[in-house]
Amino acid sequence: MDESELEEELRNFGVDVHDIEDVDPVELSYITAYPGDEVNHMEMGKVLNAFIDLEEENEWDTTRVEATVLRFEDDVMNTWYAKAEWFEGLREYRISETEFSTRVLETLEEDL
Repeated sequence: MDESELEEELRNFGVDVHDIEDVDPVELSYITAYPGDEVNHMEMGKVLNAFIDLEEENEWDTTRVEATVLRFEDDVMNTWYAKAEWFEGLREYRISETEFSTRVLETLEEDL
């Protein structure tokens, strides 16, 4: 899956993709629908669920996802990432959805 195909798939999941610079690892930036002080965790979940669904449908080869959350086009709100092995652990039932979510939430940068 190339950048444009991945972008189209994420948009189908309701993600406001700003840019995808690479697919291995995925370097994604998206514009949040919630431009407050903190990243909306439900929105992060929507992005992650898009990747999980694509993986389950064998449309995406699991890789690290590095996300930049934008308030507006040039206003970085925060960054987070999800390691490929976390997706694999979730798929193989080695980690729970809660553990997966906790690991990703812990990657949020404190001060940007």
